[in-house]
Amino acid sequence: MASTIVRPFEETDLHGAGAALVEVHATDGYPVEGVDQPDRWLRSTDVLAAWVAATSGKIVGHVALMRPHGEDAVSLWIDQSGDSEEQVAVLARLFVVREVRKNAVGEKLMKAAMDYARSQDLRLVLEVMAKDTAAIRLYERLGWVKIGEAIHRYGNGQTINAACYVAPH
Repeated sequence: MASTIVRPFEETDLHGAGAALVEVHATDGYPVEGVDQPDRWLRSTDVLAAWVAATSGKIVGHVALMRPHGEDAVSLWIDQSGDSEEQVAVLARLFVVREVRKNAVGEKLMKAAMDYARSQDLRLVLEVMAKDTAAIRLYERLGWVKIGEAIHRYGNGQTINAACYVAPH
């Protein structure tokens, strides 16, 4: 299989990233939001920085750092650490198509985001749906620490149990 490269998101990646998002949702039911309007969801004004993974020119993964926007993980971390909201970013919109998951693509995307956050002196937090055990294993293997639990709200009043994590510093 061709090697996968991780690089900063470019506007020309939007269609391919949207297609990957829809594919991951079809196979995994993740993400629970954004699938109806992938371009808008991926290019939210809350995105601070984003990266894609590409194999032979095809976008096979994505991750973004987001400005805090009322996430429970942000509140939990601020309460526990004393950091201000300006010192925190949310790791989000991480998805990898099934065919490349055994190639550490998720890990490469995570490391790119974590390196960037460190360079900007931002502390990363995230919320992960409790059902996404493979993602939880990845986060914990990379040193993320669980800081609490939350109820993730999406759509028209739908909810799902989630765990909140903070990145190693």
